[in-house]
Amino acid sequence: MGPGDPVQKISISAESPRGSERNDSGAALAGAERVPPGTWRQKCAAYVLALRPWSFSASLTPVALGSALAYRAEGALDPGLLVGSAVTVLAVHGAGNLVNTYYDFSKGIDHKKSDDRTLVDQILEPQDVVRFGVFLYTVGCICAAGLYTVSTLKLEHLALIYFGGLSSSFLYTGGIGFKYVALGDVVILITFGPLAVMFAHAVQVGYLSVSPLLYAIPLALSTEAILHSNNTRDMESDQQAGIVTLAILIGPAFSYILYTVLLFLPYLIFCVLATRYTISMALPLLTIPMAFSLERQFRSQSFNKIPQRTAKLNLLLGLFYVFGITLAPAGALPKL
Repeated sequence: MGPGDPVQKISISAESPRGSERNDSGAALAGAERVPPGTWRQKCAAYVLALRPWSFSASLTPVALGSALAYRAEGALDPGLLVGSAVTVLAVHGAGNLVNTYYDFSKGIDHKKSDDRTLVDQILEPQDVVRFGVFLYTVGCICAAGLYTVSTLKLEHLALIYFGGLSSSFLYTGGIGFKYVALGDVVILITFGPLAVMFAHAVQVGYLSVSPLLYAIPLALSTEAILHSNNTRDMESDQQAGIVTLAILIGPAFSYILYTVLLFLPYLIFCVLATRYTISMALPLLTIPMAFSLERQFRSQSFNKIPQRTAKLNLLLGLFYVFGITLAPAGALPKL
C-alpha cells in the first residue's frame, strides 16, 4: 500500500458536498447549542434554578409530618389529600422563591457570586420571573380550592392557613420585605414549620388542632438552620446592599452559636420523645453525624454549599421523623 497511500489520503480528505453539508449543519447545530439565552432548554433550566429546588425539603417534610400526625391520630390517610397538600405548599414555596429572586435583584443584593444568578446573568428577564410567580400562586390557589371540595375542613379554616402561608411567602421579600429588616427568620420559622404542618394535618382530619404545632418545633428549628446558614454566608454582601438580617445583628460568633442550637436542639427533643414515649422517635438520631459535619464546616467559616447541605440534613431528619411517628404504637405519643 506504500505508493497508493498519498492518493488514498487525498481521496479521503476530499469530502463530497453532502458530507460537507453534514459537517456544516453539525457545526451550526453545535453553535446553536452554545448560543446563550434563547433556547427553550436553557429557559427551562433557568426557571428550575430560580425555583431553588434544593430548598423544597423545607415544604415537603412539613406536609409529610402533618399527614403522618393525622394518620397516627385517625388511623387512616387519604393519599389524594396528601398529594394535593404537597402540590399546594410546593407551588406557594416556589412562588415565594421567585418573589425573593425578583426583589433581591431589584435591590442589588444578588451578584455574580450568588447562588441564584438567574436575573444577574440575564438568563431570564424580570418579567419572566414575575409571570412564573403569578402562575405558581394561581396553581396554589386552584389546588387549595380543590382541597376544599374533597376535605371536610371548613372553608374559613382552610383559607386562614393557606392565605396566611401565601402572604408570608410574598411578604418575606415583597411588600414589607421582612427579610430586609431582620424579621425573615421569624417568618420562615412560622411558615415552614407550624403553619405547613397544621395545613397538611387539618386537610386530612377536617379540623384544627394544637398538637401539630408542638410536633412541628423540631422540624421548624432545622428549617431555620437552612436560612440562618444562608444569611451568615451572605453577611458581607447583605451589609453592602444595606439590608439587615439576624446574622448581621448578632455577628459571626453568636451566629455560630445560634446555628449550633438550631442543629442540635431537635435531637434533644427526639431523645426526650424516644426515652419517655416510644423508641421509634430515636430514628432521626441517625442523622447526627451529618449535623456534626455541618457544625465543623460552619465553625471553620467554610460556607460553600452549606445551605444546600443543611437542606439535605433537614430532608433526612424530617423523613426519619415521619417514619418514627408512623411506626409509633397507637396511643404511644402524647396528644395523638
